[in-house]
Amino acid sequence: MNTQYGRGTADMHDGGFFFQAFVYLTAAVVSVPLAKKLGLGSVLGYLIAGVVIGPFVFGFIGEEGQNVMEFAEFGIIMMLFLIGLELQPQMIWKLKGPILGMGGLQVTVTALLVLAGALLFGLEWKTGLALGLVLALSSTAIVLQTLHEKGLMKTDGGQNSFSVLLFQDIAIIPILAVLPLLAAGHSAGETFHAGDAHHGPVTWVDGLPLWGQTVTVLGVVSGIVVAGKYLINPAFRLIARTRLRELFTAAALLLVIAITILMGKVGLSPALGTFLAGVILAQSEYRHELETNIDPFKGLLLGLFFIAVGASIDFHVIGENPLLILQLVVALMVLKFLVLALIGKVFRMSYDNILLFAFALAQGGEFAFVLFSFGLNNNVFEPSLVNPMIAVVAITMALTPLLLLLNEKLIQPRFGTKEKAAPEERSSSSIDESSRVIIAGFGRVGSTVGRFMQANDENATYLDMDPDNVDLLRKLGLNVFYGDASRYDLLHAAGAAEAQLLVIAVDDPEKTVAIARTAMKHFPHLEIIARTNGLVDSHELIDLGVKRVYPETLDSSLRIGVDALSLLGHRRYQAIRSMHTFRHHEERHFHELAALRHDRKELIRETKKRIEDLEELMLTEKREEHKDKELGWDAAGHMSDKGHMPG
Repeated sequence: MNTQYGRGTADMHDGGFFFQAFVYLTAAVVSVPLAKKLGLGSVLGYLIAGVVIGPFVFGFIGEEGQNVMEFAEFGIIMMLFLIGLELQPQMIWKLKGPILGMGGLQVTVTALLVLAGALLFGLEWKTGLALGLVLALSSTAIVLQTLHEKGLMKTDGGQNSFSVLLFQDIAIIPILAVLPLLAAGHSAGETFHAGDAHHGPVTWVDGLPLWGQTVTVLGVVSGIVVAGKYLINPAFRLIARTRLRELFTAAALLLVIAITILMGKVGLSPALGTFLAGVILAQSEYRHELETNIDPFKGLLLGLFFIAVGASIDFHVIGENPLLILQLVVALMVLKFLVLALIGKVFRMSYDNILLFAFALAQGGEFAFVLFSFGLNNNVFEPSLVNPMIAVVAITMALTPLLLLLNEKLIQPRFGTKEKAAPEERSSSSIDESSRVIIAGFGRVGSTVGRFMQANDENATYLDMDPDNVDLLRKLGLNVFYGDASRYDLLHAAGAAEAQLLVIAVDDPEKTVAIARTAMKHFPHLEIIARTNGLVDSHELIDLGVKRVYPETLDSSLRIGVDALSLLGHRRYQAIRSMHTFRHHEERHFHELAALRHDRKELIRETKKRIEDLEELMLTEKREEHKDKELGWDAAGHMSDKGHMPG
């Protein structure tokens, strides 16, 4: 990237590779937990870390950050490979409308509007069009990472954002081909090959006629498809037989790197190639193993990428003309937001998904750095234009996680899904409910609890953070409202002041604790039942004073245990009786052990003692088994277990 770093920092880099690794890893380890604790998300934490260790604050990294950026961009390639693994080919076919329609419309309209603005500022139309094509792109890395982190990829807004980003990644190839044609003084007789974009090793298509380039590219892509379908699975099967996990990890990395090199050799986007390979392998039996092995590398490289983006923000350029940079940042984000909102409206997205869609993609993209550098080398742009525009793109990328956070915390709860309780529309801030029960979270646990209560003539008011889920459930006639149940005003609007019971069934441990804290502070009369994921959040809830805490896997685990004992020849009645004894013991000592969780030695000692006590208790019951007169029968469907449904 063509940034001007200002003061030298060579003395900071004498430690070489290990010093740089230490700086980057320290920045990540310190900044990300702090950002998560503040509710900012990991991406914003990485970006802030990059600014802090960059050349304009502490100066731990300087111009060598450009090399890190090139290396870390491999994280984007890995991310798209993993996304491909999660998608089925038929799903991609279903998304063809949003990919071509939304993506094509977004790139075209944005580029033309930027061209119009550039003409107003006196730029030539060729430069304006090139600038429009570059700025039409958004950040695949930041958007997808943030949406995944917030669990929004499955929503309509998340899926459409992914479709547009996929089109943009595909569009990079023709943009690279078009940019040299827009160069000042470009001769009509000159031709451009895709390999010119790389300024590195000569590609296989250099010097070939157009039909030769086309045949080569199609041949390579077809080869990837055939290999993915018929060769890769047998190869992984042979590797898996070695039972060496590190070898499987090496093979997974080899696959991604090989495709990256192969796509580069024919002048295509490596990210597009690895995404295609991921889609082909989505139905492979090794799909989950591939995800598990590659994900840590992807996460680490993306973290480096975000840090490098933060470090690349050129504060010298910003300081020279801060007002202009601010105006350009606001203009770009507002322009893209309006274009995206209009597209969302045209494609009949719901209002809250339009907000998510528009906020998510209203920034410049990481490929803008590559395209600006390429355009500079091909006389498409002047340095006086490129330097401030790189700063603008970097700032818009850094602002994206913050804007999505503002959308989630402030805008969506107030102006998001418009709920209907009667013919008139009402927002979540005016729910005005009076049910005796409020259920926060309508996922797999909350829905089961709610349906069970409704079957027993107890209707509840439901609060959920997934706008698509809210819309669907309201169409089914359920009293569901969009909103964050940890907010006092939403709980009050849901009728918490008059309700008797709050069931917390959300899937996020931090959110569970936040909801309980708000409820106990403002509505102390409420009885609280909380679903938890593990010991940490269970103990936090107990510390708050929540008495009814239910680890979500306990009951299902015990029922599996009963079936396992029965299949092994144990009497079913005795297995069920043991289950009740075990559960009673667990629940009784769960709260006692919570008080010791800060004293590790005492916790281990007491836990060990209670395990021994439980074993002795179970053995005592078993010795008394023959004295129990009710054990003469062993019906497979005991009445206390009659509702059991295998699987």
